[in-house]
Parts: sequence; structure tokens; C-alpha cells
Amino acid sequence: MSVEQQNIKIRSAVLGAAGYSGAELCALLCANPYFELSYAFASAGRSSEPFAQLYPRFQQQVDILVEPWTDERVETLDVQVAFLALPHEASEAIAPLLLAKGIAVVDLSGAFRLKQADLYPKYYGYAHQHPELLAQAVYSLMEWQTTPLGDLVSVPGCYPTACTLALLPLLKADLVTKDCIPVISATSGVSGAGRKASLSTSFCEVGLNAYGFFKHRHRPEIEQNLGRKVVFTPHLGNFKRGILATCVVTLKAGVSAEQVAAAFQHAYASKPLIRFTKNSPNVADVAGTPFCDLYWQQDGEQLVIMSAIDNLLKGAAAQAMQAANVRFGKPETAGLLAGANL
Repeated sequence: MSVEQQNIKIRSAVLGAAGYSGAELCALLCANPYFELSYAFASAGRSSEPFAQLYPRFQQQVDILVEPWTDERVETLDVQVAFLALPHEASEAIAPLLLAKGIAVVDLSGAFRLKQADLYPKYYGYAHQHPELLAQAVYSLMEWQTTPLGDLVSVPGCYPTACTLALLPLLKADLVTKDCIPVISATSGVSGAGRKASLSTSFCEVGLNAYGFFKHRHRPEIEQNLGRKVVFTPHLGNFKRGILATCVVTLKAGVSAEQVAAAFQHAYASKPLIRFTKNSPNVADVAGTPFCDLYWQQDGEQLVIMSAIDNLLKGAAAQAMQAANVRFGKPETAGLLAGANL
């Protein structure tokens, strides 16, 4: 490959650029030396407007016009990859159009996360129209990624990212009793509900409350990742961004603190976006970063693992950027460690 070819940036589009995760992704792409943000789109009903008008804090970093999307734009879209920060059903409808034009898709919605199409009516409220794509989509929990990333990449949800990163090292090391059902209590900031105004997510209304008992759409995704049932209770907290997940498991008899530490070290010693903390992590310390902070405490056979991430970055845009970097053969953390909010 010539020097000129090596220096050619990967042309990209973000659909859903007016939303929180889409905006973060636009900023990450502009900070990534290997990618070019060529297009930014919002919903069809909007008027074109400068990105900096939507998000003034990015005015020195992102200079692009956010245009209304219509499916006809697929015919003239000159990009190698499209990032979909859209509602689930919108992503499911648009992804096949892009794939048919040879454009790789990195989808941040839940449209392609679950491998069982029959779970979508129960947990997402609609019947999946393209079940054949569920087998094609590669789920990109990047610290555990072993399958080569193809043209349809499904980015994990924010809660599943935090919970799976906390629990999978223990399960892979076979330290947890076979009949243990992990109990997870996780709290997200209000940005997880999106930018659209809602009384239930207004700062003036939100205190701290649980919701989605036994039926939250991220529960089957977590169970799919872990290979076992969980009790998952999400909460909404009065802060902007971040997730703190508290995960409780029962260890096999005789499992030592050294074995637990070794399991986490084996899983993540070479993973640049995982940090082990000396105290219980704080969402304030991960907000605006692509990191996952982990901490655990053991009392005999009981183990509590704390996991903290930024729901908009490690739980969405930063993990999408990680996946795209790997998909196109670039350094995994390109555009992340010097990201827009660091």
C-alpha cells in the first residue's frame, strides 16, 4: 500500500447526529486521524443546521452541517461506513439499504443485538423485520471481541457493557457457582433516555427511582452475554451522564481473593480502556471518558463488583469508535484517548 493510500481517511456518516450519542460520535470521528466525518444527518422532519448550533460546546471541534435524512440519500452517499445512532426500528429499516450499497454499518441501537428474533416483541415492542441480519451482525463488546468484524456491527447497550465487563471474567474463570443468578442493580444518568424533552427525565422531576422490573430490554442482552439468567434492576439518577452497576455473585467454596484478582488481570491486563480502581468507582470519574472503571470486594463466598462507565461514550459512541477502528485495521483507541471531552 502506498503512502498516499495509507493517508486516505475513511469517509463516514453519522445518522442521528442531533442526539446525544450521535453528537459524541461526530466529535470522536473529528478527533480520529484515520476517519473523516463526511456527513451528519438528523431526522427527516428537521431543517438543516450547523452542528455547532445544536451543540455549542463542540464548535471548535466539529464543523459540519446536520442535514435531514431521507432514504433517497443512500443512492448518493459517498462513504465507507455509516454509524446509526437511531431508534431501533429506524436502524433496522435503514441498515439493509446501506449494506446493499456496500456501506459498512456500525449500529448503536438494539436492532441487531439479540440473536433470537422472537425476543423483540417482548422486550422492544415490535416484530423484527430482518431476522436474517441477526445472524450476520457481529456483537462488538470490544474487550471480549474474538469474531472478525464484518459489514454489520452491533454495538452493545450501555447497561450490558457495564454489567458484562464486571461479570464475564469471573464466569470465564469458572469461579462462580453454577446455580448462582447474578443480582445487578445499575443506575444511569438522565442522558440515557435521549435528548427529547420528557417530564419523567426532567432534572426537576428525577430523584432516584427504579424502573423496568424484569422486563428491561437490556436484560436478555446481558443474559445472552453471560450465558445465564440474571436479576437486573435499572435505576434513574439525577445526574447527566454515567452508569454505576453493582453486581453480586456467589463464588465457589474456597475461591480466594488472589484467584478473583487473577481472573480480572487475565481478562483485562492488555485492555487499554479498562481501569482497576482502589476505591469504589464514581461516575464523575468516568464521565466524558471512554473508560470502564472496575472494583470489587469479597466476603467469603460473596463478591460485589462495581463497574462505572460513561453511558454516552463507553456505553455507546466510544465503543462504536473502537469497533470501527478495529473493523478498518486502525489502532483500537484512535480518536478516543484524546477525545472531545477529555
